Amino acid sequence: MPVDHRFYDFLGEQTLDAICAAVGARVEGDGMVKVSGLGAMGSAGPGELIFFEGKASDAGEISPHAAACFTTEALAPVLPETVVPLICEAPRRVHMQASKKLFSRKDWGSQGPDPSIHETARVAPSAIIGAGAAIGRDTVIGPGAIIGPGVQIGHDCEIGPNATVQCALIGNHVKIYAGAHIGETGFGVLFGESGPEDIAHWGRAILQDQVTVGAGSCVDRGVFDDTIVGEGTKLDNVVQIAHNAVIGRNCLFASFTGISGSTIVGDGVIMGGRVGIADHLTIGDGAILTADAGVMTNVPAGETWGGRPAKPFRQFLREVAWVQRQVKRGKKSS
Repeated sequence: MPVDHRFYDFLGEQTLDAICAAVGARVEGDGMVKVSGLGAMGSAGPGELIFFEGKASDAGEISPHAAACFTTEALAPVLPETVVPLICEAPRRVHMQASKKLFSRKDWGSQGPDPSIHETARVAPSAIIGAGAAIGRDTVIGPGAIIGPGVQIGHDCEIGPNATVQCALIGNHVKIYAGAHIGETGFGVLFGESGPEDIAHWGRAILQDQVTVGAGSCVDRGVFDDTIVGEGTKLDNVVQIAHNAVIGRNCLFASFTGISGSTIVGDGVIMGGRVGIADHLTIGDGAILTADAGVMTNVPAGETWGGRPAKPFRQFLREVAWVQRQVKRGKKSS
């Protein structure tokens, strides 16, 4: 999806020749093509810049609408004919460098239009509201809270003390408790010439109506796409939702649950405390994950799983019972 200009300053169109000269890539095609945006590989639109460094067999997932794609010499032939190849050795890293030639994130002190605060909203004197932000009717912003530039918060919301909200769209009747952080950069890391480098994030965090985010919890914004928490979902204290995750409606996550990046969680999912989910997985509608489950594979809808690594709960209990019997036999034989 297009980069949201409420949260990121657009630095101007760039030709492919100019971009590649700045980041050390080579254009295989018309270098005067202009780019004005960034996109994910599978959903990029006209004028957007993407990267591809996967398997050649995955090339069918590349959007033919993208303007150009950073890729390796070996993978360039599998790109759609409509996408200009930009040849480099480390496509993802070079794409990140190029992204900073097109956009920069608005910082907390960015200049812009005055925030729009409804006359019935209550904002603590020590709270900070960024340029262009909007606060709906009867919403309460607590002491020390920081609302970043362009953030949109609906009506009847509660933002607790020292919470931070940036690069985010917040629905109605949302509660964000003390010290929670919405829209921070996620844990994306690349290994460059000088060591680990943080990946730039150009997406948003979206909390739909009636979401609750507990104290000390984090919902990271997406890299290109949005991180979404669905309507009516409740997060306990100290819950981590990583970048690009999509959480369904009416889910319940207990404390210390951690959802890794690009995971999709269906509607009505319940997770006990200390559940950990690996990245790029799908948790089906109505699934239940018991406390301390370590999920390494997709979980079908309606099933209850537990254990580390997680598996269907009855199977997990049978395995625990078997181990206990072996221990008892060992004690008797000794």
